[in-house]
Amino acid sequence: MRHSRGRRYGGWGKYVLGTVVLLVASTAGGGAYFYQHLNGNIASSALFSGTTGSAGVQKADDQGRFPINVLVIGTDSRQGENCKLGGACGDTGSNADVELLVHVSADRTNITAMSIPRDTMTDMPGCEDSTTGRSVAARFGQINSALAYGPGCSVAAIHQLTGITIDHFAMVDFSGVIKMSDATGGVQVCVSGDVYDTYSHLKLSKGKHTLKGEAALQFVRTRHGFGDGSDLGRTYGQHAFLSASIRSLKDKGTLLNPTKLYGVANAATSALTVDEGLDSIPKLIDLATEFNKVGTDRITFTTMQTAADPDNANRVVPAAAAQKLFATIAEDQSLSKAKTATSTPTAAATTAAVEQVAGTSFTVEVSNRGGQDGRASALTKVLQQQGYDQAVTDSSSGDLQSRTAVLYPKGKVDQAQQLAADLDVPSSLLRKSTDVDEVTLVIGQDWSTGDTYPKSTTKQRKEALTDSHASTAKKAECVPVSTYNTVKYNGVSMTPGQAYAAATSKKDSDE
Repeated sequence: MRHSRGRRYGGWGKYVLGTVVLLVASTAGGGAYFYQHLNGNIASSALFSGTTGSAGVQKADDQGRFPINVLVIGTDSRQGENCKLGGACGDTGSNADVELLVHVSADRTNITAMSIPRDTMTDMPGCEDSTTGRSVAARFGQINSALAYGPGCSVAAIHQLTGITIDHFAMVDFSGVIKMSDATGGVQVCVSGDVYDTYSHLKLSKGKHTLKGEAALQFVRTRHGFGDGSDLGRTYGQHAFLSASIRSLKDKGTLLNPTKLYGVANAATSALTVDEGLDSIPKLIDLATEFNKVGTDRITFTTMQTAADPDNANRVVPAAAAQKLFATIAEDQSLSKAKTATSTPTAAATTAAVEQVAGTSFTVEVSNRGGQDGRASALTKVLQQQGYDQAVTDSSSGDLQSRTAVLYPKGKVDQAQQLAADLDVPSSLLRKSTDVDEVTLVIGQDWSTGDTYPKSTTKQRKEALTDSHASTAKKAECVPVSTYNTVKYNGVSMTPGQAYAAATSKKDSDE
């Protein structure tokens, strides 16, 4: 049932971004020509192209620091040299093979990288691509189709699905992986058994292999060979490959070898299309610097939990558990092993805190939609004690809401951010609304007690990882080969292991 989801196989996008953020900072000293050449490689477009929804509003932590969320998009475009690499040369469309949301915590102690299966069915935003002029209304559809209306539409769709603010995107194509894996000398991976995926053409014997060129592309595009042979099972290989590439760059001394460094940086920047906030080497250096603060043991890979789509056996929908994963990331809670941050507030953070205290003279309406009597009046008093002298209780009734929200009208986003910061409300719960004239705190069922929005507990964070195939970048693990009849060889359905044994005339991918 789960082994027939189309013909495209993503995963390579994460390798490109992982490489860029690890090495771009080291290229700045390579001379003016080198710098200008790399800078000229980078293409960009708008972060957000939705006609409905938003990309979210980021919120600082209690020390004035901001998390960073980057959406990595792998496009299945067959344009140019990607036609030969990806096949289906007559296909002029472009969907997202890979959508990976990378969250860097505000204190820079951890990173969470969450894969969102491309076959996910969900409510989609309306979008208009300023480059092509194509537009689409809000609808229910497959998440990867948003890319047909530009990467800014994918940003809108992922934010609408997860509630997580997206600060940047990085979009890549097939050809960059070939060039980059060649430039680095290859990436070492491991498979749990013999595998031949007759669709991606990956053929490897059990054990460790160093892959580069088309072999690397085959590995990260494989879906029928790993796990359950579906779009979900292939995330094992995707995460293992990116983890290995990160370790490889750090262990092989690539960052200290000018020849290797130039080749990889040139390939990486040539493969990228980014938002306008990342459209130069200095901007990428700033991002790379933030990524580099986190060790491999603090980089956690997860996959959004899913359930079968009741209307289509070949598609999935977000499982109930996914909401816990989304909330944990949105609330900037670590999914890595516990580690105490040692950083201290900066002068800028202290100034920001002072400004927050001074900036409370605006109207705030507090509405209770959580079903707990007295909550609106109680939180109104809390706000008044904090200096919000214009905070008022909304006594009107309405339907219960499961999640708290801070609603704000046009032009008052700064006020909404201020209120959210003072009450520890995550930025994912801020919503621009035409239904309110003032900043409005809507208390949901998720906030029944306390003066500030409740943070996730350790137990809740562990629950967020349930069924998410979590792993870290530090530990090398063999990717589990599928034991299902997920491939066909000479017209006969069989397991990837059986196909490997049968295809004696087919060379292994690393030969």
